[in-house]
This record gives sequence, C-alpha cells and structure tokens, in this order.
Amino acid sequence: MHVRRLKCMRCGAHHEPNDHIYVCSCHGPDGILDVEYDYAAISASCRREELQDGQGMWRYRPLLPLRADTPVPPLRVGATPLIQADRLAAELGLHRLWVKDEGVQPTGSLKDRASAMAVAKAREVGAEIICTASTGNAAAALAGLCASDGLPCVIFVPESAPPAKVAQMLAYGATVLLVEGDYDQAFDLCLQAADHFAWYNRNTAFNPYMAEGKKTVSLEICEQRGWQAPDVVMVSVGDGCILAGVHKGLSDLLALGWIDKMPRLLGVQAAGSNYLAEAWARGEDVNDKTAICPGTVADSLSVGLPRDRLKAMRAIERTGGAFVQVDDEAILQAIPTLARLTGIFAEPAGAAVVAGLKVAASQGLVTADDDIVIINTGNGLKDVGSARRSVTLAGDSAYMVAADLSAVEALGLAGAGGAK
Repeated sequence: MHVRRLKCMRCGAHHEPNDHIYVCSCHGPDGILDVEYDYAAISASCRREELQDGQGMWRYRPLLPLRADTPVPPLRVGATPLIQADRLAAELGLHRLWVKDEGVQPTGSLKDRASAMAVAKAREVGAEIICTASTGNAAAALAGLCASDGLPCVIFVPESAPPAKVAQMLAYGATVLLVEGDYDQAFDLCLQAADHFAWYNRNTAFNPYMAEGKKTVSLEICEQRGWQAPDVVMVSVGDGCILAGVHKGLSDLLALGWIDKMPRLLGVQAAGSNYLAEAWARGEDVNDKTAICPGTVADSLSVGLPRDRLKAMRAIERTGGAFVQVDDEAILQAIPTLARLTGIFAEPAGAAVVAGLKVAASQGLVTADDDIVIINTGNGLKDVGSARRSVTLAGDSAYMVAADLSAVEALGLAGAGGAK
C-alpha cells in the first residue's frame, strides 16, 4: 500500500493512516480527509502496461489504499463499457461523445465501486458489521457486496427511498432501517449508530476511502481510450463523492504521467437539489453555507448538505470546470433520449447528465469539437416509476391490439422502422 498520509480538507492537518480514523479530530464529521499517495513508489512498482487483466476495479490495486494481503469481495466490480455515442452527439450538436455505462455494475450503479472498497477495508480492520446511510444506490451496492462476502450490514435510508431499491437491499439480506426523515437525518443517525455499536462506517465522504473506490471509473475511462484523457468529463452530483472520485482518479494518473492533461470536470445538479451549483454561481464558501431543503425526481441527487462538498468544489475549481442545473422535466425527458440514441437505460440521476450536457452546450461550457465523456451512474430499473413518467411525458404508449394480424396491419407499421 502506497498511502503516505491523510490530509484534512478543512485545516490541512496530516494524519497517519490507521485502522480507526475517518475524519480530522479537529472538525468532527466535517473534517473530511483526503488520501495522499507516494507516487514515486507507485511508479517504481508498477507501470500501466503491467496492470493485471481480469480483476475489474482491482486491476488498479497499486493505486488503491489496500494492504497487499487484504482480501477483496468476490463479486466482480468495474470493467464497465465505454460506448461511443455518435447519434446522441449529433442530437446535441457535438462531434465526439462517449458514455461510460455504470448501470451494468453488479447491483446497477457506480456505487458498487465504493462499496467494494468499503467491504475490503472492513475486512482489513476485522470489522464484523458494516453500515451506511443512503438514498438507495449506495445502500443497495453495500448490501450486494456484503452478501457476496458474507459480511452483515445495516442500512439507513430515508422513508422516501424508491421501493425497488429497498426491495433490492432486502433481497440481499441486509438489515434495512427506514428513517422517518430525509437523507441527512438518516446520515446523522448512521453516524451515531456506527459510533455506538462500533460498526465499520461506509458513509460517503465521512469514510475517506469511498472516493478511492469511485476513482477507478476515471482510471478505466482513460485506459479504455488508450490513456488519452478526454477534454471534458461530466457527471451528475448529489453528495459530491462521485465527482470527487472522478477528479482523484484523473489527478493520480496525471501525477504518474499516465495521461498528459487534466480534463475539465462538469457537475450536473437537479434544480431542486442545487447546493453546490448555487454555491458555485454565487461564489459562496461551502465551509459556511447551510443546508438547503432538497426535492427532485432524481432521488440519488436529493441531498440537503453534500457531505463531500469540499472535494467536489475543489474538483471543479482545479480543472476549470463548472456546475449546471437541470429541472425535473428535463431529467425525465433525458431518460428516453439516452435510451433511444444509445441503448442505455438510466435512472433519473444517470440521465440528468444528458440534460446537463445540453445546458452546458447552450452556455458555451463545451464546444462541438470537445472530446467528451459522460457517466451514467445508475440503471433505469432502479426507478421504474420515473421511467414510466418519462415515456408518458414523451407522449408514448403501447398499442392495444386484438390477437389478429389484421389489427397489426391496421396500425400502418410496415416500413416504419419498428413499433412506437
């Protein structure tokens, strides 16, 4: 393991990595830590041409904060496809567009990367139970990864969590606690319970290693492109941890000399959960900005106080990027747009990036000649209710026909390129 130290995002204090530290003791839960590596040691021990095949995200183990003898969960995570999206690009007036599809992960979202890391770290410290708070995807991911490894988990989710995601957690055998309140209240209750019962805590940002798991999406993107970094990477943002992870992965590769430039990062927020976008537009300090009251169809983006806000804002500032906002109608409209032009079925949080790219193009944040990668963070089956709303909004419905060929002929479908 080539971790040098952990650095507080608030005061810059350095901490030695050990089995029990999550946050800087000077700031409590807000003392988010960043993992710093010895890049010279990594370079001496590993070249990009020597990465081992067939291990999913663990292919990048020399760049991850795990001891050499730490076992990893058996469920394969990572190695998701990067798809060239020419028809979607043309629809948006762009020339070079790629979609990284995280909806094909084992539990259907990018959060599998963080949860795989959480299970490995829990095993590393000998934890018997692991817990997390989530609006749905992180919880489902943890439940699935724990099930694959035989590690018990306790999940705290707001009572408004989509039923499909709750059912997924229960199917994996997780202990699920529906909290009478919002995500932020579930998060705080999880912190209290983890401390009281000595459970290993996977909570986003509070656990500094979650961004390290999520950063593997950036490592894959660049390797799949022959180690050529794109001009722009765009991702939807709720708690800010995925954006932080994307930036961390790219920063690692740049420090190692495995890529030769840093892409601009663009974050997409729902207009009803726009803490970071609002702070960016107004020049507000997220150390002092108070929580908002969120509300959006994209449950994965519904966060009143983004827990990884410092790293997320740093990602935008250091890459010359920006935040954009999209309303719920635009998010829902983007679901069938993405599906029909790429074959990728996304939940609202994943489709939001398509709506955000359209806004970014209209604002001049991207140009037609930019080489752009967008990340679909979750599968559309995570929220079938929103998918149904999206096709209704598009004016589409199934045809009711008699069980007779003449009824099909009467629809005039011949030569129409398929059903409506």
